[in-house]
Amino acid sequence: MSPLDRIANVTTLKQHDVDKLYKVEHKPIVSTSDQLCFLIRPRIKTVKWICDVVNADKAFGRFRRYKIIFSPQKFYACENLLEEQGIFGDVTTDEWSFYLLPLDDDIISLELPEFFRDYFLEGDQRWVRTAGSALHLLHSVYGPFSKVYGIGRCSKMAYESWREQVEEGEQRARQAEIGNVFLIDRDVDLVTPLCSQVVYEGLVDDIFRIKCGCVEFCPDVTSSDKSIKVMLNSQDKVFNEIRNEHFSQVFGFLSQKARNLQTAYDKRSGMNIKQMKTFVSEELKGLKQEHRLLSLHIGASESMMKKKTKQDFQELLKTEHSLLEGFEIRECISYIEEHINRQVSMVESMRLLCLLSLTENGLLPKDYRSLKAQFLQSYGIEHLLTFSNLKQLGLLVEQQPGETLTVMESRVGKLVNDKTAGQIQAGPNTVTVFNTGWVPMPLLYLIQSDEEYDLRVPRDMAYIFSGAYIPLSCKLIEQVLERDGWTGLEEVTRMLNGHEFAVTGSNGSDARVKTDSQRIILVMFLGGCTFSEISALRFLGREKGIKFIVVTTAITNSARLLESMLDNHA
Repeated sequence: MSPLDRIANVTTLKQHDVDKLYKVEHKPIVSTSDQLCFLIRPRIKTVKWICDVVNADKAFGRFRRYKIIFSPQKFYACENLLEEQGIFGDVTTDEWSFYLLPLDDDIISLELPEFFRDYFLEGDQRWVRTAGSALHLLHSVYGPFSKVYGIGRCSKMAYESWREQVEEGEQRARQAEIGNVFLIDRDVDLVTPLCSQVVYEGLVDDIFRIKCGCVEFCPDVTSSDKSIKVMLNSQDKVFNEIRNEHFSQVFGFLSQKARNLQTAYDKRSGMNIKQMKTFVSEELKGLKQEHRLLSLHIGASESMMKKKTKQDFQELLKTEHSLLEGFEIRECISYIEEHINRQVSMVESMRLLCLLSLTENGLLPKDYRSLKAQFLQSYGIEHLLTFSNLKQLGLLVEQQPGETLTVMESRVGKLVNDKTAGQIQAGPNTVTVFNTGWVPMPLLYLIQSDEEYDLRVPRDMAYIFSGAYIPLSCKLIEQVLERDGWTGLEEVTRMLNGHEFAVTGSNGSDARVKTDSQRIILVMFLGGCTFSEISALRFLGREKGIKFIVVTTAITNSARLLESMLDNHA
């Protein structure tokens, strides 16, 4: 319903004779209307419910007209179920090819939050064609791409699906408006979405949940008795200036903004009639709007600060950073145990367990058994199936016999001594690559520096995690751009389970010419991306003088990613 609201809200739908809107809640429909229209994702469970609704009406001798609109496409299995249930002739079906929803001038979403679980956990490939169709749509609107880089099995399949559609369709010569394209599987980097977000937009998403670019601020934020729905994008001038900032810098900026606003209001005191008239007609409306937005973001910041203080956020971040750096692991395990036993938050406890597993090459068998038992005792035995899902995806696993830290260290030593793969530079800092030995095998890019990291003047993408960690997904993009391909990164991609590719587009001969299109790079995340990664890419874009357009199957964070791993009955 959130994507639909961005395109046609309730008022618009009512103007087009829609009587009422209902959410699909898998219970009987109480409606007097003789026409029902179902706008649904092509899911068997939902189609089965529609069959039950139609058959219930038949049993009561009630005649209605039914229409099912599948979005973004209809699948044979859904139509087959309609036939099996004996209602194929009673309903009409259609499909709404809804592939891309622009959330901002540099973020486009397919709004498929189920993509991650369906593909990476259950091996369901139905959305791969949808991702290929989204690429095809961008290609047909913005012309040929110079080069396409990808890493991951899903990326390879999406690329092949797109190429099939290009070859099937008619070829039209168009001016290229986009340079390079990156396709990245989410399971190439599972560490990044498990880290606490500390940029402003990421924190707002973690705490208030941004849906389709909108957030609902509660009365605690609005200082009134009702909640307010706010659109968060670059049109909001206050938000646009703080969205990519580390949270520690936000209050200072908002205070300065408040002072500037007060100065603008104070200008009125010495004005004559004519100046006052000009001020009211040209400036006052803008100042009032800015004042309203400023008070909302100050309220949101205060609310976030209260919540994070309650959770002892600094201690949590310290534990995360220790895990990322591989230090004080026993203390981290004790912290996680305390977290579980106090029942602070089930998803938060699971997140820390997964982060421990990913950064430590899996858990020692005794630690795995102990932590699993404590988790199940604390949050319920039904999460046994959740543990099975996490294990299948490689998020939470036991170390196998022989896969000791010593073995891991020797591999790391070999990799770091390899001049082509180990010594990857991040500005002045050498980046160390750690192999976690699991499929998918994330690499942690850790800054090895004794200097204090100044968050007021960020020197690299690590500022989005307080200087502790550079997202692997973003680091890979930076390295491929610098090397103009995967050359020299063979060892890294091998540890990430490979499937990397680089293909020159039809206008590849002009690739070296720095046209305007070469300054625009499309990055497509298959399985979701975080606001932290988007902030990191914006920072990289400013440094390199390029603009990144992020296309994602959905905006994700640690909570959404792990909630998708919960067993449906848990």
